[in-house]
Amino acid sequence: MDRVVAYLQHLDLHPVVDHFTVAILAIAVLTDLVASILPTRMWVRYMALTLTLLGSLAAACSYFTGGWEAHRIFDALGPEAKAVLHRHAQLGEAMAITFGILAIWRILIQATTTFGNARGLYLIVAFVAVVVVFYVGSLGGQLVYTYGAGTALMSSQPVPLPELPSAIPTPAGPLPTVSVPTTVATPPPAAAASPAAPSAASPTSSNL
Repeated sequence: MDRVVAYLQHLDLHPVVDHFTVAILAIAVLTDLVASILPTRMWVRYMALTLTLLGSLAAACSYFTGGWEAHRIFDALGPEAKAVLHRHAQLGEAMAITFGILAIWRILIQATTTFGNARGLYLIVAFVAVVVVFYVGSLGGQLVYTYGAGTALMSSQPVPLPELPSAIPTPAGPLPTVSVPTTVATPPPAAAASPAAPSAASPTSSNL
């Protein structure tokens, strides 16, 4: 028996069974709603009963395969992922028990008139239970797509990033001052005044 269980664990059946469970339970409740609208179609009611029984069996399989998967990956998950896994496992167990009870209730509705009068209450409870099953499935999706549970991406702890220094240390004491030589351009010396041009030749003699 242990070898059979080990072989089934190797197949990673939990995701497959979970998808089947959610689908068949949702279809079972919808079929029962249709059967309430069409009370003369007895085959629809029997189909709803059959789907409910299969769905409750699938929910039990989801619980057991989920336990196998949880033991395999629990130590490799971080604290936040473990909290999500714990909530997922608790609700999964509660839903497996709930749909087991609903399956018995559905058999009594089909078999006796007394329980048949409570058909409306049954449908309300079953609908709420299916909504919770969808929530449980979303937690499973969060484990896989957010935390990488069951994949090569999962790790026990996130790798811490190195702390960067807040400031570059500087030696004690005043900072050295740096002087930058500046040159002031001096205007070139003014050109030396050139000797005045000789004035027009004055007459040295006048004509008397």
